[in-house]
Amino acid sequence: MQSTYECCPANPALGRAVTIDFTAGASDSFTPQGNPTYDPNGASFTVAKSGDSPQLTSKWYIMFGHVEFQIKAAPGVGIVSSAVLQSDALDEIDFEWLGGDSSQVQSNYFGKGQTTTYNRGASHPDPNNQADFHTYAIDWTADQIAWQIDGKTVRTLSPDAAQGQYPQTPMMVKVGAWSGGDSANSPGTISWATNGAGGTTDYANGPYSMMVKSIAVTDYSTGTQYSYSGTSGTWQSIQSEGGEINSSGSKAVGPVEAGSSSSTTSEAAPLPFSGTHKAAETTQTATSTSLPQDSFGALPADGDLETVAAYDQRGFPTTIVQAKGATKQYNNQGFLITANPPLAARSSPTAAVAQAVDGGTMDGAEVNQEITKTSAAVSRSDMTQLLFAAACGLAALTGMLAL
Repeated sequence: MQSTYECCPANPALGRAVTIDFTAGASDSFTPQGNPTYDPNGASFTVAKSGDSPQLTSKWYIMFGHVEFQIKAAPGVGIVSSAVLQSDALDEIDFEWLGGDSSQVQSNYFGKGQTTTYNRGASHPDPNNQADFHTYAIDWTADQIAWQIDGKTVRTLSPDAAQGQYPQTPMMVKVGAWSGGDSANSPGTISWATNGAGGTTDYANGPYSMMVKSIAVTDYSTGTQYSYSGTSGTWQSIQSEGGEINSSGSKAVGPVEAGSSSSTTSEAAPLPFSGTHKAAETTQTATSTSLPQDSFGALPADGDLETVAAYDQRGFPTTIVQAKGATKQYNNQGFLITANPPLAARSSPTAAVAQAVDGGTMDGAEVNQEITKTSAAVSRSDMTQLLFAAACGLAALTGMLAL
C-alpha cells in the first residue's frame, strides 16, 4: 500500500489562537462556497431553492484545539445547519441543527469516514436556537472530546469509548446550511432532516438562513504545517513543521450536565460530512443498532476491494471503498448500498468455495459460513488503513484539480 505521506498533502497549520468576527464582514481565513452574505449580525447562510448549500471552510487546520461558534440556527422543516471539524482523512466532530426542531441540537463524530457502527449520534436540549445566538464549543484533545453549549458540557468522548474511530488527524473548520429535506434526496435523508415529520422542504415558505456571528479557534499545536506519516492515521503519526504536536489542551472542561444528552437511535440519521454532512452513497445512513438486513454483506478480501472517486448526494467529492464489480442498488429504506459481486466473479473467499458452489457440493448455510470466515480475516485495522489511504488520495486529487 502506498504511504499516505506520499499521497496526502501537508495541511497549513493555524498554530495559534484567532477570533473571526463576521459582523465586520468576510474573513480571508475562510473559503466560501455558494453565496454566504454578511451584515451587522454576522455571516448568513441562506437556502432559498433546491441545490443551495452555502458554506465556509477554513484555509488552515488545527491539530487538537478548542473551537467556539456563535450560531443562530436556520428555521424550516428539512433545513440543516452545521458546524463541523473535519480532516482530509475524514475524521469529524460536529454539531447539527434540524430546522423543524428549535429545541435541540445533535452532536456526532466519525473516524476515517467509517460507519461500521450506528450509535455515535446524540441529541441535546437547546431551546430557542433559531431565535437567539448561542455559543457552541468543541474541545478536542488526544484524551477527550467535549461538546459544550453556552459554557456547559453536554457530552464527552474518550478514545476507549470511540471503538477505534476517535478523530485524531488535522482538522479544518466548516460551517454552512443545506436542505436535507429536498425532494431529490433519498427517503432516509429526508426522514432524518425533517425529524420524521413527513413531507419535504417547502421552499415557498423560505428563504431560510443560518447566522454565524463569530468563530474563535485555538490550535493546541504549533508550527506552520501538519504532515501525515505512515498509514496508521493516529495522532502520533502527525508531524509538525517548525513546532510541536500538543496532545493536551489548555481549556478547562467541566463535567457533563445532568439531562443534557440522549442517544440518537433513529434509523435515518446523517453520515460523515462531505459538504455539510453526507458521505459515500454506498453506506447506510442510520444510527440504529438494528439495521435492515440488506444493508450488510460479507466483507470482501483485500484483493477484491477498489476505491472509487465519486460524488455524494449533495454533489461533494467523496470516495467509495467497495467490492470490485459492485453495482448500485437501494435498500428498503431508500438508501444507496453496494451489492457484493457474485461468487463466480470473485477471487474471494476462496476458489474452493466457488468451485463447491458451482459443483453443488455446498448448501447456502455452508457458503455463508465460509464467507464469514473469510470476512473475519479483514481486520478493523486493515480497513481503517485502507479508508485512510483512500481519503488522503482523494484529498491529493482535489488539491491538484484546484491548481
